[in-house]
Amino acid sequence: MNVLITGTSSGIGKACAEYFLKKGHRVYGFDRNDFAISDENYTHFCLDIRNKTAYPELPNMNIIVNNAGVQNKDDIDVNLKGTIAITEYYGMNPDIRSIVMIGSASGHTGSEFPEYAASKGGVLAYTKNVAMRLAKYQATCNSLDFGGVMTELNRPVMENPALWNEIMKLTPLKRWMCVEEAAEWVYFISVINRFCTGQNILIDGLEAGNCNFIWPDNAD
Repeated sequence: MNVLITGTSSGIGKACAEYFLKKGHRVYGFDRNDFAISDENYTHFCLDIRNKTAYPELPNMNIIVNNAGVQNKDDIDVNLKGTIAITEYYGMNPDIRSIVMIGSASGHTGSEFPEYAASKGGVLAYTKNVAMRLAKYQATCNSLDFGGVMTELNRPVMENPALWNEIMKLTPLKRWMCVEEAAEWVYFISVINRFCTGQNILIDGLEAGNCNFIWPDNAD
């Protein structure tokens, strides 16, 4: 299948590209940085997803993984508007099988930088909009809303022992997801899954659901 993945130079996007290539798919990658993958079935385009005039003409995509994202003043423009632009340009075709949005646990909880949380909340709502419009093609659209993932973007807390300990106190599984696990989720929801659609799937090691019921041990 033809697979388009945004943000393929590092992190989750790179892991997804490598996983789909291993499974024998043709992968097209978009990223502002140079390519980080060498494979005969991988084609890299160095571009900013906000710049629609830079979009190349490609064969109809079967799978799209909207992964590109930032945590800065451009959150809304990249994470939300860029995702919408890519989806509308490449996703609305009769050969589409699945579109995957890489959301965030913060889209459910709001517990992050204001613009980032808002951008990911918008992605969650847009997922449902796209799912409704893709149904006529028997295609699915879901968001995978990860909590902590071991990526370059998260180094500021991963490399700070005090902050890392605080995060682990809030995470019942006492670890974060690695990018290879994230890629497996993306492959499952886009290739193996055929019936789940329009869902915002929270995958965070129960961090968002962590709550403690406090009650005296000897109470009747």
